[in-house]
Amino acid sequence: MAGKHPPLALASDLRRLLGAERVADDPASLAAHAADRWFASSMPQVVVHAASTAEVSATLEYASRHGVPVTPRGAGVGYVGGCVPLRGGIVLSVAGMRRIKEIHFEDGVAVVEPGVITGDLQAAVRAQGLFYPPDPASLKECSIGGNLATNAGGPRCLKYGVTRHYVLGLEAVLADGRVLRAGGRTHKNKTGFDLVGLFVGSEGLLGIITEATLRLLPLPPARASLSASFATFAEAAAGVQAVFRAGFLPAALEVADAFTLQAAREHCGRAVVPAGEGHLLLDLDGQPASVRSEARALQALLKGLGALSVKKAVGELACEELWGLRRRFSASLKATGLVKLNEDIVVPRGRLVDLAEFADGLRRRSGFPVACFGHAGDGNIHVNIMAAGYREDPAVRARVEAALDELFTQVLAWGGAITGEHGVGIAKQRWWPQAVPEVGRAVHEALKRALDPQGLLNPDKFVTVSGVH
Repeated sequence: MAGKHPPLALASDLRRLLGAERVADDPASLAAHAADRWFASSMPQVVVHAASTAEVSATLEYASRHGVPVTPRGAGVGYVGGCVPLRGGIVLSVAGMRRIKEIHFEDGVAVVEPGVITGDLQAAVRAQGLFYPPDPASLKECSIGGNLATNAGGPRCLKYGVTRHYVLGLEAVLADGRVLRAGGRTHKNKTGFDLVGLFVGSEGLLGIITEATLRLLPLPPARASLSASFATFAEAAAGVQAVFRAGFLPAALEVADAFTLQAAREHCGRAVVPAGEGHLLLDLDGQPASVRSEARALQALLKGLGALSVKKAVGELACEELWGLRRRFSASLKATGLVKLNEDIVVPRGRLVDLAEFADGLRRRSGFPVACFGHAGDGNIHVNIMAAGYREDPAVRARVEAALDELFTQVLAWGGAITGEHGVGIAKQRWWPQAVPEVGRAVHEALKRALDPQGLLNPDKFVTVSGVH
């Protein structure tokens, strides 16, 4: 039966197959690979540290032959329990596959292994005058493989799109060990089904990506940022629409509410956080003359909207100083001592003011502080329920679940989504049937059954194979 392979035999088999240095089953290694940054944890029987596509393939062929569950893992910094090995078995880590195989200016591509850290790739291509836009907040820690698995985003999604928009080709190992190559290095390709799109965002349920060919853009030569404070979060949210009505498309457009700003004042110091209970942060990039012109016009627009203050920065270093506050919001909320339940919901952009009002009502009804910040430009707001005693008190957890039910029900009623970039994993599994209609769920299951008929890849997550346990 899947997951019941004797642990000692499993470890010894894999050592013979891959070499002793690739396999770990000591308590410290197992514990380190039992969880991500969410709250669930489950111990694997063994950890495989793969160094090549061939080793991934050999591991999956073995697991398929013996019915052993395999949970793929990258950097392990996800927020939804996506790499928690719920059925034990093998955790297959690709974190050690960190080669940037190629950066090609003329073709506008980079070829990378899945363990490459996103920020390292950005720095490497930037040094050659190129630009990889996806910028998740954890870019200094998260890996390209994890970004691919969740179709990660970040602030620059507004202008540049999400990870999927930058994947031209990939290599993935299927559940039975076969190696699939899809797409290529051309920037346009309509040959057959979009298999690249099928695997990007599949959360390790369909195969394990071992190489990606990524689209690169020319590096914009100029950058400017604007930080605007408003009396209320609703006014800041309304400012988003005003920016678009005026014909601007910033590279990024972020918003933050009163609780987030107050937490930042306490954690970072009042001198670095503007006054008010709503905050907008905009980023512009392009040619120097156009960036300067747009920055001046947007500064005037924001002042005309009644902003309490507007601060402008020009150039990479000055802009990063303004963005330093945004990058510390999450740490500031954690520093309150409350448990931070980060829900990366998405609403249609026209519902941002409604979301601000709903979050305030949810705070009053639930009794929990609610902190909202994130990617206002594309409606992907991180709604954080802040709960004291969440881990220790079952009654608190029940109240949190009720508040989350209310949040997701409202978001879906508006035509929104329960996750914009973190994925479903375990954390949002309960709302999966509500979020995806019956036919859509059946198609997911049919794809899973076709590519993983034994249900061994990342098992017991949001898509399973009926009749397989």
